[in-house]
Amino acid sequence: MGLANLLSPTIEQAVYAANAPRTVVGIVIAGLVLLPAMMLDLPLVLGPLPKDIVLLFVTFLVSTVTLGTGRTFVMQGAVHLVLFAAYLFLALVP
Repeated sequence: MGLANLLSPTIEQAVYAANAPRTVVGIVIAGLVLLPAMMLDLPLVLGPLPKDIVLLFVTFLVSTVTLGTGRTFVMQGAVHLVLFAAYLFLALVP
């Protein structure tokens, strides 16, 4: 993403010099961002993985129970911390 931000003024100038539509800038930058995944033959994942969707659903459920009663207890906070630790663990150790 940093490379795209660095090169975007140069790409914009080249597109304007070629009298191409402004949308070409976005297409070129998207291609630049996706280029490493295509060159290295890495799988392209757009969107959350199933484990992330389940963790998000559980977090929403626990948050609803926690905030729905109007009172928060230490145990509910501990559950939130355990969910956060699980998120960190699953993000670092797939």
